[in-house]
Amino acid sequence: MTTTNCLLALAIAGLVLVSFPGLSRGDDACHGRELAGECKPSGTLQPKRSHSCEDCCKVGQSYPTYTCSPPTTGSTNAVMTLNDFDAGGDGGDPSECDGKFHKNTERVVALSTGWYAKGRRCNKNIRINAKGRSVLAKVVDECDSLHGCDREHAFQPPCRPNVVDASQAVWDALGITGEEVGEYNITWSDA
Repeated sequence: MTTTNCLLALAIAGLVLVSFPGLSRGDDACHGRELAGECKPSGTLQPKRSHSCEDCCKVGQSYPTYTCSPPTTGSTNAVMTLNDFDAGGDGGDPSECDGKFHKNTERVVALSTGWYAKGRRCNKNIRINAKGRSVLAKVVDECDSLHGCDREHAFQPPCRPNVVDASQAVWDALGITGEEVGEYNITWSDA
């Protein structure tokens, strides 16, 4: 199905669902794409114990989980976060794509679960745009939107569905001070 036909089918499906709210959309619509670009939580995660780090999960809080990410386009909006992919860094275990840790001088990223696409973007470059600059970065890991709050995920909550978790080298190439900002709105595309 072409992109135009898929968008038309999604628009028609949306109208049908609005007109007949009791109907549900089949999971095969446009090869599993979300209706109207929506990505809704698929569940929640509630940690059984707290940890002492600043960004760690807290008992009593509920964290949304996601199986999807917003649809990708030639210029997909995302939130860039700072990640330390080195051994002992805040990335937790070695990168999923190659089973290795990566130096913060490498331009590498982890993508939210839906964009990671079960590893289909592993070791491929994406183009990140911000502040009038553009940089290529290699996908080496998943920013897990389904799991978290455990040792494997450095006791951090599940990733939001729209995150490009980038090394310090990516932030530096874009001229953004990651440690001061923490997160930054960007656009990205497959390179």
